[in-house]
Amino acid sequence: MAAPASTADRRFKIFAAADGFGQPLKDAVVAHLRAHPAVAEVVDLGVDKYYSAAAAVARNVSSPPSSDSEEPEVRGVVVCGTGAGVSIFANKYPRVYATHCASPADAVNTRSINACNVLALSGMATPPDAAAAIADAWLATPFRAPCPASGGAPWPEDIQRFFDAAPGEMAAIPGTDGSAAAVPDSACAICCLRKGMEFEPVGIMPGGEMRIVRESPTSAYVRFKAGSVEPAHHHTFGHDLVVIKGKKKVWNLTKKESYDLVDGDFLFTPAGDVHRVKYLEDTEFFIRWDGHWDIFLDEDLDTARSAIDAELQAAGK
Repeated sequence: MAAPASTADRRFKIFAAADGFGQPLKDAVVAHLRAHPAVAEVVDLGVDKYYSAAAAVARNVSSPPSSDSEEPEVRGVVVCGTGAGVSIFANKYPRVYATHCASPADAVNTRSINACNVLALSGMATPPDAAAAIADAWLATPFRAPCPASGGAPWPEDIQRFFDAAPGEMAAIPGTDGSAAAVPDSACAICCLRKGMEFEPVGIMPGGEMRIVRESPTSAYVRFKAGSVEPAHHHTFGHDLVVIKGKKKVWNLTKKESYDLVDGDFLFTPAGDVHRVKYLEDTEFFIRWDGHWDIFLDEDLDTARSAIDAELQAAGK
C-alpha cells in the first residue's frame, strides 16, 4: 500500500460543477479526486444550468494565481451531457483553457500543448472509471511534456521555443486594444470602499471574513470563499444585503424559502428568521443590520453541511 501523500505533494485545488445530465459523473469524479494523493482540496459547487455551472468554476480558475509558491494550483472540472457546452462557456473567461476529453490521451495532449486547466467531461458518454483515468492523466501531465501528439518523444527545439512564449501570449488574449472593455474597480463605490480594508476572520464560520464599517446600526463588508457554509443562525435585528460579486444560496428556514443570489442581488432577512447559507463562488457582499450586530447559532457546521448537501441533491441544483 502506498504511503499517504505529504502536504507538499497535494498541489491542486479543484473546483467542480455540472448540469443535471452531468451530475452523476461529477459526483463520481469529485469522490475520486478527493482521494487522489496530489489533490489538496476539492470544492464541489453543485449543479446548475450547464452554462452557469461552467461559469461558476471558470470564475475561480480565472482569478490571477497566488504569488505564494506554497498555494495549490487551482484547476476546474465541468460536466454536462456532452462536455461541449460547459467547455464553451468556461472558455469565455480569461486564463481559462478548458478542453473536453474523451480519453486519457486527449488529457495528456491538451495538458502538454494547451496547458489545459479546466477538464470538461461528458456525463452521457464517459463512464466513471474512464473519467477517473482521464482525470489522473490530466493531473499527472505537465505543460509541454511528451505526449501522443509528439509521438511520445520530447518536443523539438522549435516547438519548445513556441511553448516558451505561449503562456504569456495566451493569457494576454483578449488584449487591451478595446476588444474586451473591462470595467475598472473604481466604477463601484462599495468596491472602492473595500480597498485597503483589513478584514477579521469570522471564527465560527471558516472561510469568512468581515470588516465592520459602522458600529450601530452595524454595517459591514463581508467576503466568503467558495464552498464555505454559514450554519443555521439568527440575529436580533433584521438585515439588508447586497451581493457585490459572487454567488450564494440562502435558505430561510423560518419562512421555508430559498434564494439564489448573484452580483447585484438584494435580500432582506427579518429579525429572528433562522437562515443558513452556502457560497458557490468566492463572494463579497455589503450588509446592514437594523441595530447592533449579533449572532446566535442554531446548528453546528457538520449538521449544516449535511443538510445543504441533501437539499442540493434533492433539488438538483
